[in-house]
Amino acid sequence: MHNVYIYIFGMALVTYLIRVLPLTLIRKEIKNRTIRSFLYYVPYVTLAVMTFPAILDATQSPISAVAALALAVVMAWFGMGLFPVAVLSSVAVFVLELFL
Repeated sequence: MHNVYIYIFGMALVTYLIRVLPLTLIRKEIKNRTIRSFLYYVPYVTLAVMTFPAILDATQSPISAVAALALAVVMAWFGMGLFPVAVLSSVAVFVLELFL
């Protein structure tokens, strides 16, 4: 039980350092285009990395998951909003799992 406190302290320290070190080490504005571009896309990539596996594992059949994902990508490509894409993708999964 005593090791649990050491683990919690270690996690808190690592989390704190990850958030504080960039603030203390980088004082000037970042002018490098490559680094700025990298930092711009980090939130989108992080969201995609967390969401993509969940999309494929959320259904009973991987076929329905891939079909709904493809449908959602096509609808988003053509400019549909988040709500219609989510609803129609969910309907696609429901219909495909009824027949598969």
